[in-house]
Amino acid sequence: MEAATELGQSLAQNSLRLVYGAGDVGLMGAVARAAQLAGAETFGVIPVHLMRAEVGKRDLTSFVVTETMHERKKVMFMNADAIVTLPGGPGSLDELFEVLTWAQLSLHTKPVYLLNTRGYWDPLLALLDNITDNGFADPSFRDLLQVVGSVPDLMAALQKRIH
Repeated sequence: MEAATELGQSLAQNSLRLVYGAGDVGLMGAVARAAQLAGAETFGVIPVHLMRAEVGKRDLTSFVVTETMHERKKVMFMNADAIVTLPGGPGSLDELFEVLTWAQLSLHTKPVYLLNTRGYWDPLLALLDNITDNGFADPSFRDLLQVVGSVPDLMAALQKRIH
């Protein structure tokens, strides 16, 4: 939660817009609240069926309601300059692997970052190494994902890529 709040504040300090799933719960809700409090622009996208479950955060700079999860992901992706995955669960993994697969297929060149706070994603990184070690993906697949250990490292990487 501490890193999520730090990320929201850092986005504002660096004049970067948050594009996310428009929820007001969990880590991303914390990122959004911190970003808003620090003056960042916020762009949220939520499918109608998650409005109640994720407590749709309507006080964002931009708030888009979609019909489906696929539309949500498309709108978020089209409005983002980079993709950052914080510690999370199945939804985070779904979004991460979709953009990594698109990058592998040369459908985009946007940077994809994994915020590996306190080593949370270490088991996933070991799995990715196992996948490439066993020939199920080219070793270049691993290069599509930039792993950062802290919010300051993430911000430094973002500044190099998108400005």
